[in-house]
Amino acid sequence: MSFSAVYIPIGVPTFDLESANKEFEKSIALLKSIDESIKVPDEMLLSIDKLNAFLDDKNPDLLIVQNITFANSAYISEVLRKFEAPVLLWTLREPVIDGKRLRLNSLTGAYSAANALKTFKRPFEYIFGSPQEERVKEKISAVISAAKVKKELKSLNILQVGHTPQGFGFGRALDSEIMTTFGSNLFSIESRELIDSAKSFSDNEIKEYLEDAKTRIKGLDGIDEKNVLDFARLYKAYSNYVKENNIGALSSRCWPDFFVSFGTPVCSVLGILNDLGVSCACEADTYGALSMFIAQKLTDKSVFFGDPVSMDENENTLTFWHCGMAPCSLAREDTGACAGLHCNRKIGPTLEFGCKEEEQVTVFRIGKKADGSFRMFISTGEALDKPKQFFGTTIVVKTNNSAFDILNSSVLAGWEPHFAVAMGDIEDELRALGNMLGIEVESY
Repeated sequence: MSFSAVYIPIGVPTFDLESANKEFEKSIALLKSIDESIKVPDEMLLSIDKLNAFLDDKNPDLLIVQNITFANSAYISEVLRKFEAPVLLWTLREPVIDGKRLRLNSLTGAYSAANALKTFKRPFEYIFGSPQEERVKEKISAVISAAKVKKELKSLNILQVGHTPQGFGFGRALDSEIMTTFGSNLFSIESRELIDSAKSFSDNEIKEYLEDAKTRIKGLDGIDEKNVLDFARLYKAYSNYVKENNIGALSSRCWPDFFVSFGTPVCSVLGILNDLGVSCACEADTYGALSMFIAQKLTDKSVFFGDPVSMDENENTLTFWHCGMAPCSLAREDTGACAGLHCNRKIGPTLEFGCKEEEQVTVFRIGKKADGSFRMFISTGEALDKPKQFFGTTIVVKTNNSAFDILNSSVLAGWEPHFAVAMGDIEDELRALGNMLGIEVESY
Protein backbone atom coordinates (compact mmCIF):
# COMPACT_ATOMS: atom_id res chain seq x y z
CA MET A 1 0.00 0.00 0.00
CA SER A 2 1.20 3.52 -0.77
CA PHE A 3 2.47 5.87 1.91
CA SER A 4 -0.01 8.45 3.21
CA ALA A 5 0.88 11.62 5.10
CA VAL A 6 -1.83 14.06 6.22
CA TYR A 7 -1.48 17.79 6.91
CA ILE A 8 -3.74 18.90 9.80
CA PRO A 9 -3.80 22.70 10.31
CA ILE A 10 -5.78 23.23 13.53
CA GLY A 11 -6.88 26.47 15.11
CA VAL A 12 -9.77 28.68 16.16
CA PRO A 13 -11.42 31.53 14.22
CA THR A 14 -10.80 34.22 16.86
CA PHE A 15 -7.28 35.12 15.67
CA ASP A 16 -6.10 36.97 12.55
CA LEU A 17 -7.43 34.72 9.79
CA GLU A 18 -5.85 36.75 7.00
CA SER A 19 -2.38 36.07 8.44
CA ALA A 20 -3.30 32.46 9.19
CA ASN A 21 -4.52 31.83 5.64
CA LYS A 22 -1.26 33.14 4.18
CA GLU A 23 0.68 30.67 6.35
CA PHE A 24 -1.78 27.93 5.41
CA GLU A 25 -1.16 28.45 1.68
CA LYS A 26 2.63 28.66 2.12
CA SER A 27 2.57 25.50 4.25
CA ILE A 28 0.71 23.55 1.57
CA ALA A 29 3.17 24.76 -1.07
CA LEU A 30 6.09 23.59 1.06
CA LEU A 31 4.59 20.18 1.79
CA LYS A 32 3.70 19.56 -1.84
CA SER A 33 7.27 20.45 -2.87
CA ILE A 34 8.49 17.70 -0.53
CA ASP A 35 5.89 15.07 -1.41
CA GLU A 36 3.07 15.74 -3.85
CA SER A 37 0.99 12.91 -2.37
CA ILE A 38 0.53 14.57 1.05
CA LYS A 39 -3.18 15.00 1.72
CA VAL A 40 -4.21 18.56 2.60
CA PRO A 41 -7.59 20.11 3.47
CA ASP A 42 -9.32 22.69 1.32
CA GLU A 43 -9.47 25.09 4.25
CA MET A 44 -8.02 25.59 7.72
CA LEU A 45 -9.58 23.26 10.31
CA LEU A 46 -10.93 25.86 12.72
CA SER A 47 -13.46 23.69 14.54
CA ILE A 48 -13.66 20.11 15.82
CA ASP A 49 -16.44 19.42 13.31
CA LYS A 50 -14.28 20.51 10.37
CA LEU A 51 -11.37 18.50 11.77
CA ASN A 52 -13.45 15.32 11.99
CA ALA A 53 -14.96 15.83 8.56
CA PHE A 54 -11.49 16.07 7.01
CA LEU A 55 -10.12 13.07 8.88
CA ASP A 56 -13.15 10.86 8.32
CA ASP A 57 -11.85 8.89 5.31
CA LYS A 58 -8.12 9.06 6.07
CA ASN A 59 -5.74 6.24 6.97
CA PRO A 60 -2.48 8.10 7.60
CA ASP A 61 1.05 6.79 8.08
CA LEU A 62 2.18 10.22 9.31
CA LEU A 63 0.27 13.08 10.94
CA ILE A 64 1.65 16.58 10.33
CA VAL A 65 -0.20 18.62 12.94
CA GLN A 66 0.26 22.36 12.67
CA ASN A 67 -1.14 25.03 14.98
CA ILE A 68 -2.23 27.44 12.29
CA THR A 69 -3.45 29.50 15.23
CA PHE A 70 -3.86 28.59 18.87
CA ALA A 71 -5.98 25.49 19.45
CA ASN A 72 -6.71 23.85 22.77
CA SER A 73 -5.82 20.22 23.48
CA ALA A 74 -9.25 18.95 22.39
CA TYR A 75 -8.11 19.20 18.76
CA ILE A 76 -4.97 17.06 19.06
CA SER A 77 -6.79 14.68 21.41
CA GLU A 78 -9.37 14.05 18.70
CA VAL A 79 -6.58 13.25 16.25
CA LEU A 80 -4.84 10.90 18.67
CA ARG A 81 -8.09 9.16 19.51
CA LYS A 82 -8.54 8.25 15.86
CA PHE A 83 -5.03 7.33 14.74
CA GLU A 84 -1.88 5.57 15.96
CA ALA A 85 0.37 7.06 13.26
CA PRO A 86 3.55 9.01 14.13
CA VAL A 87 3.11 12.73 14.73
CA LEU A 88 5.12 15.73 13.58
CA LEU A 89 4.04 18.81 15.55
CA TRP A 90 4.72 22.05 13.68
CA THR A 91 4.62 25.50 15.30
CA LEU A 92 4.49 28.65 13.17
CA ARG A 93 6.56 31.73 13.93
CA GLU A 94 4.52 34.87 14.70
CA PRO A 95 4.37 36.70 11.33
CA VAL A 96 4.41 40.22 12.82
CA ILE A 97 5.61 41.67 16.12
CA ASP A 98 4.46 45.29 16.21
CA GLY A 99 3.14 45.89 19.71
CA LYS A 100 -0.39 45.25 18.52
CA ARG A 101 -2.55 42.15 18.14
CA LEU A 102 -1.12 38.61 18.52
CA ARG A 103 -1.87 37.26 15.05
CA LEU A 104 -1.60 33.47 15.46
CA ASN A 105 -0.49 32.40 18.95
CA SER A 106 0.66 29.13 17.38
CA LEU A 107 3.35 28.55 20.01
CA THR A 108 0.92 28.44 22.92
CA GLY A 109 -1.10 25.95 20.91
CA ALA A 110 2.01 23.81 20.48
CA TYR A 111 2.51 23.61 24.22
CA SER A 112 -1.11 22.58 24.60
CA ALA A 113 -0.75 19.90 21.92
CA ALA A 114 2.58 18.62 23.26
CA ASN A 115 1.12 18.29 26.74
CA ALA A 116 -1.68 16.14 25.33
CA LEU A 117 0.76 14.03 23.30
CA LYS A 118 2.72 13.27 26.46
CA THR A 119 -0.48 12.46 28.33
CA PHE A 120 -1.36 10.00 25.56
CA LYS A 121 2.21 8.62 25.88
CA ARG A 122 2.79 9.21 22.19
CA PRO A 123 6.29 9.96 20.87
CA PHE A 124 6.39 12.86 18.44
CA GLU A 125 8.74 15.00 16.38
CA TYR A 126 8.70 18.80 16.66
CA ILE A 127 9.68 21.75 14.47
CA PHE A 128 9.33 25.51 15.05
CA GLY A 129 9.45 27.89 12.12
CA SER A 130 7.80 29.40 9.08
CA PRO A 131 7.19 27.50 5.83
CA GLN A 132 9.88 29.44 3.94
CA GLU A 133 12.68 28.45 6.35
CA GLU A 134 15.12 25.84 5.02
CA ARG A 135 15.48 24.28 8.45
CA VAL A 136 11.75 23.60 8.50
CA LYS A 137 11.86 21.97 5.08
CA GLU A 138 14.81 19.76 6.07
CA LYS A 139 13.10 18.62 9.27
CA ILE A 140 9.80 17.81 7.58
CA SER A 141 11.62 15.97 4.79
CA ALA A 142 13.57 13.89 7.31
CA VAL A 143 10.45 12.96 9.29
CA ILE A 144 8.56 11.98 6.13
CA SER A 145 11.48 9.79 5.04
CA ALA A 146 11.59 8.13 8.45
CA ALA A 147 7.84 7.49 8.43
CA LYS A 148 8.11 5.93 4.96
CA VAL A 149 10.80 3.54 6.19
CA LYS A 150 8.73 2.69 9.27
CA LYS A 151 5.89 1.72 6.94
CA GLU A 152 8.21 -0.31 4.69
CA LEU A 153 9.51 -2.22 7.70
CA LYS A 154 5.99 -3.55 8.24
CA SER A 155 6.07 -5.34 4.87
CA LEU A 156 9.74 -6.38 5.06
CA ASN A 157 10.66 -10.06 4.87
CA ILE A 158 14.09 -10.73 6.38
CA LEU A 159 15.88 -14.01 5.63
CA GLN A 160 18.23 -15.51 8.21
CA VAL A 161 20.42 -18.15 6.48
CA GLY A 162 21.94 -20.46 9.07
CA HIS A 163 23.02 -19.67 12.61
CA THR A 164 25.57 -17.17 13.80
CA PRO A 165 28.99 -18.74 14.45
CA GLN A 166 30.01 -19.36 18.03
CA GLY A 167 30.78 -16.08 19.73
CA PHE A 168 28.75 -14.04 17.20
CA GLY A 169 25.39 -14.33 18.93
CA PHE A 170 24.95 -10.54 18.93
CA GLY A 171 23.54 -10.80 15.40
CA ARG A 172 21.01 -13.55 16.13
CA ALA A 173 17.40 -12.37 15.93
CA LEU A 174 14.11 -13.73 17.23
CA ASP A 175 11.03 -13.55 15.03
CA SER A 176 8.93 -12.19 17.92
CA GLU A 177 11.34 -9.30 18.58
CA ILE A 178 11.61 -8.43 14.90
CA MET A 179 7.82 -8.43 14.60
CA THR A 180 6.95 -6.49 17.75
CA THR A 181 9.64 -3.80 17.44
CA PHE A 182 9.94 -3.33 13.67
CA GLY A 183 6.80 -4.99 12.30
CA SER A 184 8.89 -7.19 9.97
CA ASN A 185 8.72 -10.91 9.18
CA LEU A 186 11.74 -13.11 9.88
CA PHE A 187 12.33 -16.20 7.74
CA SER A 188 14.93 -18.76 8.87
CA ILE A 189 16.48 -21.55 6.82
CA GLU A 190 19.62 -23.67 7.12
CA SER A 191 22.58 -22.83 4.90
CA ARG A 192 22.58 -26.40 3.60
CA GLU A 193 19.21 -25.74 1.93
CA LEU A 194 20.75 -23.12 -0.34
CA ILE A 195 23.92 -25.17 -0.76
CA ASP A 196 21.87 -28.17 -1.88
CA SER A 197 19.90 -25.95 -4.23
CA ALA A 198 23.13 -24.57 -5.70
CA LYS A 199 24.54 -28.05 -6.25
CA SER A 200 21.51 -29.01 -8.35
CA PHE A 201 22.13 -26.44 -11.13
CA SER A 202 23.84 -27.39 -14.37
CA ASP A 203 26.48 -25.21 -16.01
CA ASN A 204 23.91 -24.13 -18.58
CA GLU A 205 21.38 -23.08 -15.92
CA ILE A 206 23.86 -20.68 -14.30
CA LYS A 207 25.15 -19.11 -17.50
CA GLU A 208 23.21 -15.84 -17.15
CA TYR A 209 24.33 -15.42 -13.53
CA LEU A 210 27.95 -15.97 -14.47
CA GLU A 211 27.73 -13.45 -17.30
CA ASP A 212 26.09 -10.89 -15.01
CA ALA A 213 28.82 -11.37 -12.40
CA LYS A 214 31.53 -10.80 -15.02
CA THR A 215 30.04 -7.37 -15.78
CA ARG A 216 30.40 -6.44 -12.09
CA ILE A 217 33.61 -8.16 -10.98
CA LYS A 218 37.03 -7.90 -12.64
CA GLY A 219 39.42 -10.83 -12.73
CA LEU A 220 37.07 -13.78 -12.33
CA ASP A 221 39.06 -15.54 -15.04
CA GLY A 222 42.00 -15.62 -12.65
CA ILE A 223 40.08 -17.65 -10.05
CA ASP A 224 39.82 -21.45 -10.15
CA GLU A 225 37.14 -22.29 -12.75
CA LYS A 226 35.25 -24.71 -10.48
CA ASN A 227 35.05 -22.09 -7.74
CA VAL A 228 33.74 -19.50 -10.18
CA LEU A 229 31.08 -21.87 -11.49
CA ASP A 230 30.07 -22.81 -7.93
CA PHE A 231 29.89 -19.11 -7.03
CA ALA A 232 27.45 -18.63 -9.93
CA ARG A 233 25.43 -21.57 -8.60
CA LEU A 234 25.19 -19.88 -5.22
CA TYR A 235 24.23 -16.63 -6.92
CA LYS A 236 21.32 -18.36 -8.64
CA ALA A 237 20.25 -20.24 -5.48
CA TYR A 238 20.16 -17.08 -3.36
CA SER A 239 18.49 -15.05 -6.12
CA ASN A 240 15.77 -17.66 -6.58
CA TYR A 241 14.94 -17.76 -2.87
CA VAL A 242 14.92 -13.97 -2.62
CA LYS A 243 12.56 -13.59 -5.59
CA GLU A 244 10.23 -16.45 -4.60
CA ASN A 245 9.84 -15.17 -1.02
CA ASN A 246 9.99 -11.39 -1.59
CA ILE A 247 13.07 -10.99 0.63
CA GLY A 248 14.25 -7.43 1.25
CA ALA A 249 17.09 -8.07 3.70
CA LEU A 250 19.23 -11.12 4.31
CA SER A 251 21.82 -12.30 6.82
CA SER A 252 23.88 -15.29 5.82
CA ARG A 253 26.17 -17.65 7.63
CA CYS A 254 29.42 -17.81 5.70
CA TRP A 255 32.32 -19.55 7.42
CA PRO A 256 32.91 -22.39 7.93
CA ASP A 257 29.97 -23.93 6.03
CA PHE A 258 30.56 -22.50 2.58
CA PHE A 259 34.27 -23.26 2.68
CA VAL A 260 33.95 -26.73 4.19
CA SER A 261 30.62 -28.05 2.89
CA PHE A 262 30.59 -26.31 -0.50
CA GLY A 263 34.18 -25.32 -1.18
CA THR A 264 33.32 -21.79 -2.35
CA PRO A 265 32.63 -18.62 -0.33
CA VAL A 266 29.32 -16.76 -0.47
CA CYS A 267 30.94 -13.32 -0.07
CA SER A 268 30.64 -12.14 -3.69
CA VAL A 269 27.03 -13.29 -3.90
CA LEU A 270 26.12 -11.06 -0.97
CA GLY A 271 27.99 -8.13 -2.51
CA ILE A 272 26.05 -8.42 -5.78
CA LEU A 273 22.71 -8.84 -4.04
CA ASN A 274 23.36 -5.61 -2.13
CA ASP A 275 23.67 -3.80 -5.44
CA LEU A 276 20.42 -5.43 -6.55
CA GLY A 277 18.59 -3.85 -3.60
CA VAL A 278 18.65 -6.79 -1.19
CA SER A 279 20.46 -5.67 1.97
CA CYS A 280 22.87 -8.48 2.87
CA ALA A 281 25.09 -8.98 5.90
CA CYS A 282 27.48 -11.86 6.47
CA GLU A 283 28.22 -13.93 9.59
CA ALA A 284 24.44 -14.30 9.97
CA ASP A 285 24.15 -10.82 11.53
CA THR A 286 20.43 -10.18 11.14
CA TYR A 287 20.46 -6.85 12.95
CA GLY A 288 23.31 -5.83 10.67
CA ALA A 289 21.16 -6.67 7.64
CA LEU A 290 18.24 -4.75 9.13
CA SER A 291 20.52 -1.74 9.69
CA MET A 292 21.64 -1.95 6.07
CA PHE A 293 18.04 -2.12 4.84
CA ILE A 294 17.09 1.05 6.73
CA ALA A 295 20.20 2.87 5.50
CA GLN A 296 19.64 1.77 1.91
CA LYS A 297 16.02 2.95 1.97
CA LEU A 298 17.01 6.35 3.36
CA THR A 299 19.83 6.94 0.85
CA ASP A 300 18.70 4.88 -2.16
CA LYS A 301 22.33 3.69 -2.37
CA SER A 302 24.15 0.46 -1.56
CA VAL A 303 25.53 0.20 1.98
CA PHE A 304 28.92 -0.98 3.24
CA PHE A 305 28.97 -3.56 6.05
CA GLY A 306 32.01 -4.27 8.16
CA ASP A 307 34.10 -4.23 11.29
CA PRO A 308 35.97 -1.21 12.66
CA VAL A 309 39.57 -2.46 12.42
CA SER A 310 41.85 0.60 12.48
CA MET A 311 41.96 4.15 13.81
CA ASP A 312 44.30 6.98 12.83
CA GLU A 313 44.36 9.92 15.24
CA ASN A 314 46.35 12.12 12.84
CA GLU A 315 43.81 11.74 10.02
CA ASN A 316 40.88 11.40 12.44
CA THR A 317 39.74 8.27 10.59
CA LEU A 318 38.19 4.91 11.31
CA THR A 319 38.67 2.08 8.82
CA PHE A 320 35.88 -0.45 8.35
CA TRP A 321 36.72 -3.81 6.76
CA HIS A 322 35.33 -7.16 5.86
CA CYS A 323 36.56 -10.29 4.11
CA GLY A 324 35.16 -9.36 0.70
CA MET A 325 31.40 -8.85 0.38
CA ALA A 326 30.93 -5.09 -0.14
CA PRO A 327 28.66 -3.94 -2.99
CA CYS A 328 30.59 -3.67 -6.25
CA SER A 329 29.14 -0.19 -6.90
CA LEU A 330 31.15 1.21 -3.98
CA ALA A 331 34.53 0.26 -5.48
CA ARG A 332 37.04 2.93 -6.46
CA GLU A 333 36.79 3.72 -10.15
CA ASP A 334 40.53 3.26 -10.74
CA THR A 335 40.36 -0.39 -9.65
CA GLY A 336 36.75 -1.46 -9.84
CA ALA A 337 35.53 -4.50 -7.91
CA CYS A 338 38.20 -7.19 -8.27
CA ALA A 339 38.00 -10.93 -7.61
CA GLY A 340 40.33 -12.37 -5.01
CA LEU A 341 40.90 -15.16 -2.51
CA HIS A 342 39.60 -15.16 1.04
CA CYS A 343 42.26 -13.74 3.33
CA ASN A 344 42.18 -16.71 5.73
CA ARG A 345 40.87 -19.64 3.68
CA LYS A 346 42.65 -18.81 0.40
CA ILE A 347 39.55 -19.77 -1.60
CA GLY A 348 37.73 -17.48 -4.02
CA PRO A 349 36.04 -15.62 -5.37
CA THR A 350 35.76 -12.88 -2.79
CA LEU A 351 35.74 -9.16 -3.56
CA GLU A 352 38.85 -7.03 -3.25
CA PHE A 353 38.77 -3.22 -3.31
CA GLY A 354 38.88 0.03 -1.41
CA CYS A 355 35.74 2.14 -1.51
CA LYS A 356 35.52 5.41 -3.39
CA GLU A 357 35.19 8.75 -1.68
CA GLU A 358 31.83 10.02 -0.49
CA GLU A 359 31.25 13.56 0.73
CA GLN A 360 28.89 12.49 3.53
CA VAL A 361 28.47 9.11 5.21
CA THR A 362 26.64 7.84 8.27
CA VAL A 363 27.89 4.95 10.39
CA PHE A 364 24.83 3.19 11.78
CA ARG A 365 23.75 0.10 13.65
CA ILE A 366 20.68 -1.26 15.38
CA GLY A 367 22.10 -3.00 18.41
CA LYS A 368 21.11 -4.20 21.84
CA LYS A 369 21.97 -3.18 25.34
CA ALA A 370 22.84 -5.74 28.00
CA ASP A 371 19.23 -5.77 29.18
CA GLY A 372 18.02 -6.79 25.70
CA SER A 373 16.49 -3.45 24.74
CA PHE A 374 17.27 -2.00 21.32
CA ARG A 375 19.39 1.06 20.64
CA MET A 376 20.77 2.89 17.58
CA PHE A 377 24.37 3.92 16.94
CA ILE A 378 24.84 7.01 14.74
CA SER A 379 28.05 8.75 13.71
CA THR A 380 28.68 10.97 10.67
CA GLY A 381 31.65 11.88 8.52
CA GLU A 382 33.03 11.45 5.02
CA ALA A 383 34.59 8.54 3.15
CA LEU A 384 38.09 9.37 1.96
CA ASP A 385 39.69 8.54 -1.38
CA LYS A 386 41.81 5.68 -0.07
CA PRO A 387 43.05 2.45 -1.68
CA LYS A 388 42.31 -0.93 -0.15
CA GLN A 389 43.78 -1.05 3.36
CA PHE A 390 43.75 -4.83 3.89
CA PHE A 391 42.84 -7.99 1.95
CA GLY A 392 39.07 -7.84 1.39
CA THR A 393 37.07 -4.62 1.16
CA THR A 394 37.64 -1.44 3.16
CA ILE A 395 36.20 2.03 3.59
CA VAL A 396 38.06 4.81 5.42
CA VAL A 397 35.77 7.23 7.26
CA LYS A 398 36.95 10.63 8.49
CA THR A 399 34.53 11.24 11.33
CA ASN A 400 33.01 14.62 12.14
CA ASN A 401 33.74 14.09 15.82
CA SER A 402 36.96 12.75 17.31
CA ALA A 403 37.66 9.27 15.93
CA PHE A 404 39.67 8.51 19.07
CA ASP A 405 36.73 9.42 21.31
CA ILE A 406 34.24 7.53 19.12
CA LEU A 407 36.36 4.39 19.30
CA ASN A 408 36.87 4.54 23.05
CA SER A 409 33.32 5.48 23.99
CA SER A 410 31.68 2.93 21.67
CA VAL A 411 33.88 0.10 22.97
CA LEU A 412 33.14 1.09 26.55
CA ALA A 413 29.42 1.20 25.68
CA GLY A 414 29.60 -2.41 24.50
CA TRP A 415 28.57 -1.97 20.86
CA GLU A 416 28.56 -4.95 18.53
CA PRO A 417 31.55 -5.22 16.12
CA HIS A 418 29.54 -4.87 12.88
CA PHE A 419 28.39 -1.54 11.44
CA ALA A 420 26.64 -0.27 8.33
CA VAL A 421 28.20 2.69 6.51
CA ALA A 422 25.54 4.59 4.55
CA MET A 423 26.39 6.83 1.62
CA GLY A 424 24.82 10.08 2.83
CA ASP A 425 24.04 12.07 5.96
CA ILE A 426 20.89 10.47 7.38
CA GLU A 427 21.31 11.33 11.05
CA ASP A 428 18.08 13.35 11.27
CA GLU A 429 16.09 10.63 9.52
CA LEU A 430 17.50 7.93 11.81
CA ARG A 431 16.78 9.98 14.92
CA ALA A 432 13.18 10.43 13.81
CA LEU A 433 12.85 6.73 13.02
CA GLY A 434 14.29 5.76 16.39
CA ASN A 435 11.74 7.99 18.09
CA MET A 436 8.89 6.46 16.04
CA LEU A 437 10.02 2.93 16.93
CA GLY A 438 10.66 3.72 20.58
CA ILE A 439 14.39 2.93 20.25
CA GLU A 440 17.07 4.85 22.13
CA VAL A 441 19.50 6.76 19.87
CA GLU A 442 23.18 7.19 20.79
CA SER A 443 25.21 9.68 18.74
CA TYR A 444 29.01 9.53 18.52
